[in-house]
Amino acid sequence: MAAHRNHRKPRQRPFSRQAGRTAATLALAGAATAAAGGPAHTEPRLTPAQIKAKVDVLYTQAETATEQYNGAKAKSDEARASLDALRDEATRRTDRLNTSRGELGSIATAQYRSGGLDPAVQLALSSRPEDYLERAGLAERAGSRQAAAVSGIRRDLSRIAGLRSRADTQLADLTARRAELARHKSTIQGKIASARRLLDGLTAEQRGQYQGQDGEYADRADRGTPRGAVRAPNARAEAAVAFAYGAIGKPYVWGATGPGSFDCSGLTQAAWRAAGVALPRTTYTQINAGRRVASSELAPGDLVFFYSGISHVGIYVGGGQMIHAPRPGTAVRLAPIDEMPFTGAARPA
Repeated sequence: MAAHRNHRKPRQRPFSRQAGRTAATLALAGAATAAAGGPAHTEPRLTPAQIKAKVDVLYTQAETATEQYNGAKAKSDEARASLDALRDEATRRTDRLNTSRGELGSIATAQYRSGGLDPAVQLALSSRPEDYLERAGLAERAGSRQAAAVSGIRRDLSRIAGLRSRADTQLADLTARRAELARHKSTIQGKIASARRLLDGLTAEQRGQYQGQDGEYADRADRGTPRGAVRAPNARAEAAVAFAYGAIGKPYVWGATGPGSFDCSGLTQAAWRAAGVALPRTTYTQINAGRRVASSELAPGDLVFFYSGISHVGIYVGGGQMIHAPRPGTAVRLAPIDEMPFTGAARPA
């Protein structure tokens, strides 16, 4: 038995206490290096061109959200106005009903006071039977008219109550949708803020390269057809173009329709409003607010639309150029229409 015990293998311990502490320290250090993004995990620095591409995508997403938000807001405002009109009409009809009830009450009181006598007896006792018969006929006709009026008003009130209920439901739905779009817009704004922070990290030389890429379109626009060289097809289009030129330099602001700032569809809406034409609020409704025209048929005043989601719009001014409100952080400016993917065009009536 002793010999057997002597041949047992010594018990293996994974680590001594000191070795365990050393291993744990190394593990923590490795985890910290990985979490901090050590050299092996560091993301490559983006070039100015890559940064511009990322920012452009973010701006496009933000503009899509803005147009959806603008549409929801317009519908919400319409629903609110409709609801207020319904409530006003209900109040007026209720007042008329109360007046009719008062008149009916007077008639009922009179009938009650004379109700103790049989009509035949009243006729017999009347000194002038013809006057009695005339009064009785008028009262009967008046009573019928009052009853019909009350019945009609009650039907109207019931109908208005139903409309009000549906309007409340619609308004609640639109309000929820508007809040959802606002949250989406906030998310996009956060992404844009991150991109701007990335831009702030560029060197002066890199920032110059980035701005040069963005500014080459403006240079092309400046070298384009002079203002007025291409005539507008009519006086209204000419007035819209003149308004757009007058807006150059004013800042892009979310949801703005002028006069001091604009978003893209706010600018086109304001320009055509100055010409006496009412356009809807959003890009995806403005494209249907006139006759569609091909790119080869463009004339000053036409609305030109971009991106597959019809998320951007400008006003064509001739010579392959447009005036538009590009994006946050910029101002209304003249630009070539080929700086963005063209989707279609419409000529407001």
